[in-house]
Amino acid sequence: MSFEWSRFGFAGAVVAGVLAFTPLTSGCAWAVEAPSAQVLATKWIVSADEAKALIAQGAVVLDNRDVSLRKSAPLPNSLVLEWPQLTYPDVPAKGKLLDDDAALTKILQQAGVSKDKPVINIADPINGWGEDGRLTWALRTLGHTEAVFVDGGYEALVKGGVPQIAAPKIPGDFVVARTANWEVKRDDVKADIGKAGVVIIDAREDREYTGGTPYGESRGGHVPGAKHVWFKDLISKDGYLLSKEQLAEKLKSLGVDQSTQVDAYCTGGIRSGFLTATLTNAGYKVKNYAGSMWDWASADPKQYPLEK
Repeated sequence: MSFEWSRFGFAGAVVAGVLAFTPLTSGCAWAVEAPSAQVLATKWIVSADEAKALIAQGAVVLDNRDVSLRKSAPLPNSLVLEWPQLTYPDVPAKGKLLDDDAALTKILQQAGVSKDKPVINIADPINGWGEDGRLTWALRTLGHTEAVFVDGGYEALVKGGVPQIAAPKIPGDFVVARTANWEVKRDDVKADIGKAGVVIIDAREDREYTGGTPYGESRGGHVPGAKHVWFKDLISKDGYLLSKEQLAEKLKSLGVDQSTQVDAYCTGGIRSGFLTATLTNAGYKVKNYAGSMWDWASADPKQYPLEK
């Protein structure tokens, strides 16, 4: 199979599962190999070139962006999966994954998700809310071992030319099989307050951490003792993730190393889902509180206090 991206200054071909790009203006060439299933078991984030190699092998591409971003910059032949499709519709339960595994299985199959194909989540790291990280976390939590998102998001993926995305088989054949490896619930977070070896991270904006409620929380403030790391502090100005060294330095200042258990939350588990996926990919032990502040703030203030 071969195809051409001459419009973008590249020619490309797939040979033996490897996607090779050749600049049309020179004779040099290089190849990027698609990560194997074994590698993807622990690799939650891929480069744009790795994503293109996976796409060339038939990976499913899910556009997680808001409808306005999809309309202004479409990604041809991708399917749409937005985080609210997998959650309850109303606050305070809105951030939580549906409890009905059969319903979740149906939604994911209709999105073309199959058990034996990698899933590449696409969002906009500069203008978005970390939806690609949240969906990667959700799919991993629901049992898909090859769900990833792209470092740099949509812009990185199309920078060298929009890849040819094959229409996926619909419905897919993925069946939900949950794991608790990367999820924490409200009472778990409560039990972890002040516990040695555990750091709770609030991934919201500074105004929310200090008491503001711009997104419908019933109470303002943060979980007692929680550290503050706005999820976009993990992203450079050009939309790419910080290096592992930069990330390690930032986390070290919060008392977090790779032996620390991190509980992450935000308003509805979206931004903290991104943080969870990013830190897990870097080798940290992280769990996302999907209900987050919508859930916590709705509970008894005496049992689930907040600090400002």
